[in-house]
Amino acid sequence: MADYKKPDFWQHKARKEGYPARSVYKLKEIDEKFSIFKTRINGQARILDIGAAPGSWSLFVLRSIFPKLGGKGFLAAADLSPLSREFDKGLFSNDNFFFVQGDITTPEVREALLSKGPYSAIISDAAPATTGNHTVDAARSFNLAEEVINYAELVLPDGRQMLAPGGNLAVKVFQGGDSTELLKRMKTLFTTAKTYKPTACRGESVETYFVGLGFLG
Repeated sequence: MADYKKPDFWQHKARKEGYPARSVYKLKEIDEKFSIFKTRINGQARILDIGAAPGSWSLFVLRSIFPKLGGKGFLAAADLSPLSREFDKGLFSNDNFFFVQGDITTPEVREALLSKGPYSAIISDAAPATTGNHTVDAARSFNLAEEVINYAELVLPDGRQMLAPGGNLAVKVFQGGDSTELLKRMKTLFTTAKTYKPTACRGESVETYFVGLGFLG
C-alpha cells in the first residue's frame, strides 16, 4: 500500500512555493488546460471553492488568478475543517475572500454561500473520509461530488442560478461505482464535460476530475 503520509516531489514543491498541499498543482494544470476561470460576471471572476481546506486551491486563486485580472475577483470557500494560515500572509483576511466552516449540505452553509452568489466558477477538491474499502469510498465520493454539482443549480432569491450561464465547474471524483453517471449528468448541464487526471495526482490514486465548461443554466 502506498504511503500517502510520506512527502513526495509535489508536496515538497508545494511547501517550498508557499502552499499547504500538493493539490495546488492539480488546479493549476486544470486551469492551464481548460481555462476554467475565464468566465466573468459584470467583469469580475466570482469563484466558489467547496472543500477548501487546508487552502491550497483558494490560495492559488487569490495569489495567481486574481492578480491577472487586476484584482477584480471574489472568492467564497467552505469546508468542515478550518483553513491553514501558515502560508496565506493575510490573503484569507482580505475583503475579496469569504470562508464558512461547516457542512455544505446544511441550510446554514448553503444560505451563507448563496448570499455571495452567483459564481462564474465552482471548484472542488473535496474528498470524503476514506475507509480503505474502494466500494464504500467511491460511493461517498459520488455523493459528495453530486452535492457540488447540485450547488451549480441552486436558485438565488432573484431567480438566477448559483453558477452563472457560461460558467465552469471542476470537481474531484473517485473512479468506480456510479461516477460515470455524474459525468453523464454534467453533459446535460454544460456545453462540454470531460474527465481529466492531472500529472500531480498520485499514479496509484483512484481520483480524477470532472470538468464542465459552459454552464447552460
